[in-house]
Amino acid sequence: MAVSFTTSHFDRAFFLGLADWLAVGVAVVLPWSTSATGIFIALWFLVLLPTLDLAMFKRELLTPAGGLPVLLWTLALLGTLWAGADVTWSQRFAGLEGYLRLLAIPLLLMQFARSDKGPLVIYGFLVSEVCLVLTSWAFGLIPMLQSHGNFRGVPVKDYIFQSDEFLVCGFVLVGIAGELAIRRQWRAALQAAVMGVLFLANLAFVFTSRTSLLVMPFLIAALGWRLAGAKGAGIACLAAIVLAPVIWFSSPHLRDFTLHSFFEMSSYFKTDAVTSSGMHLEFLRKSIGIIGQAPIIGHGTGSIPEEFRRAAAGESGAEAIVTVNPHNQIFAVAIELGSIGGMVLLAMWCAHLWLFRGAGWIAWAGMVVVIENMASSLVNSHLFDFSQGWLYVFGVGTAGGAVLREFARKTITSRGAT
Repeated sequence: MAVSFTTSHFDRAFFLGLADWLAVGVAVVLPWSTSATGIFIALWFLVLLPTLDLAMFKRELLTPAGGLPVLLWTLALLGTLWAGADVTWSQRFAGLEGYLRLLAIPLLLMQFARSDKGPLVIYGFLVSEVCLVLTSWAFGLIPMLQSHGNFRGVPVKDYIFQSDEFLVCGFVLVGIAGELAIRRQWRAALQAAVMGVLFLANLAFVFTSRTSLLVMPFLIAALGWRLAGAKGAGIACLAAIVLAPVIWFSSPHLRDFTLHSFFEMSSYFKTDAVTSSGMHLEFLRKSIGIIGQAPIIGHGTGSIPEEFRRAAAGESGAEAIVTVNPHNQIFAVAIELGSIGGMVLLAMWCAHLWLFRGAGWIAWAGMVVVIENMASSLVNSHLFDFSQGWLYVFGVGTAGGAVLREFARKTITSRGAT
């Protein structure tokens, strides 16, 4: 009997450790390959499953941070029942797929609340991103390295995700540099600041996205608030205002990219031209009307393509474009699940922000991931996108679990001291 117990205990510990390293693998390959990320996530889930502590998992589901993602998925599952007759079951299940990854959040919170490998997952992601940003700079500065058909300085995936991940890494590192400077650890602060600037400068001088330009003010204000409260937020915003003209006139790419976006919106308003920025505005306008037709419980999971097809019937120009993505996360959920689903989504974001309210660089990293996702979701449905969605899930789950572990450790220590 003793031998049997020892073997069982050893196997459980082995699978727990392997699941931790597979999570590190997800973080390392996420910036580079969609297929490799999918493989590592599948392996991670299969290895973690036998180690589940059902009592601990149930407790996690009863917390806002772990329970609200599951509640949103449950609503989406129920939403397949009230989608219209024109929405096929394959479309309903395809719509449900966008919510499915949210189920991994409580699993990750539980995993890294009992494991000390949470910081290692974040380190793995940052190291992988450093390799990517150096590659991006090389591709941007040496045109002959750029593969055919890609945007300049975008070696893998797409420029929107690259901008998102560089923005996250840049602000995480600059925030770490600020905390180190407050503690007068000048050398480490300088190293973190240089790496952070390397990411943010890439957005200015190599390639960026409109989404990053929208998100950046939110992160600047959050960084200042994190370091010095309301006064820090004001100083950070003032510094950004001072630096903005310098970057504007020194970066032809950023200047041309921004002016082109304004030109596209002007063309849309004047002539109903089919432009990228114009279509975003058109999708948002149509989304409001579609939500108004079923404001409480929505049109059902998987109904977005059919609802936009109806809204575009008989139209011309930009108004005739049919989409499967309203380019707004709140609207994407509200079209399918109504105001109830939208409120659960907002509550989930707020719960995750609250989870990272404490001090420490891991809490700051988690907060950056949440703020970036919330702000970028004003013009994208990033929780439903593969790369951005898994970045949010693993970012919140890993950092959140590490924060919970640290909180539990401090609680035990304080009780022992008393």
